[in-house]
Amino acid sequence: MVDQPLFACDREGSAKYLLGPLLIKGTNVTNAAAGMPQNQVSWVVTLSFDDVGTDAFYKATKHLAGKPQPTNQFAIVLDSKVVSAPAPTGPIAGGNAEISGNFTVKSATSLANVLKYGALPLAFDISQVETVSATLGSEQLYGGLVAGVIGLVLVIVYAFFYYRALGLVVVGSLVAAATTTYATMVLLGESMGFALNLPGIAGVIVAIGLTADSFIIYFERIRDEVREGRTLRTAIETGWKRARSTIVIADMVSVLSATVLFILAIGGVKGFAFTLGLTTLIDLAVVFWFTKPLMSLLGRTKFFGEGHKLSGLDPEHMGVSRTSLLGRRSRASQLKAKEA
Repeated sequence: MVDQPLFACDREGSAKYLLGPLLIKGTNVTNAAAGMPQNQVSWVVTLSFDDVGTDAFYKATKHLAGKPQPTNQFAIVLDSKVVSAPAPTGPIAGGNAEISGNFTVKSATSLANVLKYGALPLAFDISQVETVSATLGSEQLYGGLVAGVIGLVLVIVYAFFYYRALGLVVVGSLVAAATTTYATMVLLGESMGFALNLPGIAGVIVAIGLTADSFIIYFERIRDEVREGRTLRTAIETGWKRARSTIVIADMVSVLSATVLFILAIGGVKGFAFTLGLTTLIDLAVVFWFTKPLMSLLGRTKFFGEGHKLSGLDPEHMGVSRTSLLGRRSRASQLKAKEA
């Protein structure tokens, strides 16, 4: 408050006050508390002053007590808002006062806190100042998106180079995961105000690597089964049983880490943890409900089932001669016949 008349509103903006000069500073209030006196059913706020405040409060209440309403009120002001405007019934001496009215527990406690802590002489030291313009922010976001696209392209190139036509499964699964992730983030943006930022993009990029790990684990299990002489259709099912637990454990560890990071972190790190956990769960769903069924369908085709050179499952590409592979399949068939 300043030492000249000015206008101020209450916190709700429903009342306007013409304020006079400053009478007592908040630093002159030594204590304030909310309570309910004995034999009363209403809450009050008690406060006490230092020597300077005691003398000033006595003079102010003596002056105001003889005035008609509403000029007999004094305002308690915080951040240019009138918190309360009580009217004294007479001069108050001794440095202690009690404010009564239609208080609830919440309103009485709030007023007591304002009187007790609202005017503490706090000062802040500037340790670091960093200004990020809208242009720089958009450039960083664009750079993050470019990095994500580059990572995605590298995964696809590696998949086609090493797994040949099986790379189509990788592309299809990544497209399914990307579509699901985008749709989920759009829904979250509308329902809870989620916005994709730079740390969030970093979480998505890391999740691309986790998705690639899931494909590699599954494909290598299938190829191991094929090397042992099983047909592709059998290898797909047997390999899935062996790879499934590894994929689930790896993804659950990532989700658990992301959850702990989200709970303990603040700021942008929360965005990284949230998108990492979300995309990891989506990866798990895609592997179970898209990649595995797609591999089962491809296993029934002649191109993949007979190990075409471009299928990624041909014997030479896996380091096994076709004759050796046929011999292993023959022995595997004989063992099955004996067991039957």
